[in-house]
Amino acid sequence: MKEVVSRYGPLFEFWWDGANGEGPNGKKQVYDFRKFEKTLRGIAPSTVVFSDIGPDIRWVGNEDGIAGKSNWNLLDTAGFTRGPGAPSTDTLNSGNISGKNWLPAECDLSIRPGWFYHQREDSAVKSPEKLFSLYLKSVGRGANMLLNVPPDRRGLFTTFDSAALMGFKQLRDENFKNSLIKHGGATLSTGLAGKSLLQNLTDGNDQSFVSLGEDYKNNYIEIKFTEATPVDCVILQEPIQMGQRVKKFKIQTFNEDGTGLEINQSTIGKKRIISFPKQLAKSLRIYITEAKAIPLIGEVDAYMINESLIEKD
Repeated sequence: MKEVVSRYGPLFEFWWDGANGEGPNGKKQVYDFRKFEKTLRGIAPSTVVFSDIGPDIRWVGNEDGIAGKSNWNLLDTAGFTRGPGAPSTDTLNSGNISGKNWLPAECDLSIRPGWFYHQREDSAVKSPEKLFSLYLKSVGRGANMLLNVPPDRRGLFTTFDSAALMGFKQLRDENFKNSLIKHGGATLSTGLAGKSLLQNLTDGNDQSFVSLGEDYKNNYIEIKFTEATPVDCVILQEPIQMGQRVKKFKIQTFNEDGTGLEINQSTIGKKRIISFPKQLAKSLRIYITEAKAIPLIGEVDAYMINESLIEKD
């Protein structure tokens, strides 16, 4: 047994294949993960269990906290094992569009360069702005964000880590405080759904939604502002209890000076945060351009976040 740096961070070397408890070249497993899982299920049966292939949630394929720009909650696991026998990191990053298993991606990352506390890394704690950027690339791409914050030798979080965490929270609170739809006087419309249903897009209820119908490619959701309004962020959500359906979508801005911007993206899932250069818009339109089934939209919102925080790549 030796300490190595692996996809799981600095750990003791282990293997996770073979029902007989043996790894490559007949070496014994260091950890009995199946026993761990069985014990956990007995104590806390609803706890989410993570690995390359689940059983409840999947590793996203990197330790950087970044999900794929296309991110399906589905994954095919037949023929794969945990660890060396896992799907490719590209597959783990994006999932499988028609995968057999519901395995949302988990973006695990550390607030520090490593997973454990080292005093020499006190000056290398990720800044609030960096954490916000990674939030857009994880939660903002329909994944879960799991942020490691290691305690120091006292068993406490340092002032460096605490300041970064509080700054990260402040950035989220400030930038997503003023909804341009709920607080900015904007109205929603669509060519298909009745006005009585449009309230489902802003009610904060993850069980309600609007269907864009079989002719969805000729339909859209429009955000109309009472006056030209600065905007650089749109948030979309699917009611994923009904499945993940949207393959591709686009957002068009119609600006006061007659110009416009078109943003083409893929997959929505639980939540998609799309940021773009500031537009002085009179309206925005959201089109679903390709879907696996009749597209359903659960929530729509728009914001003007700090321009320095928009996603750069």
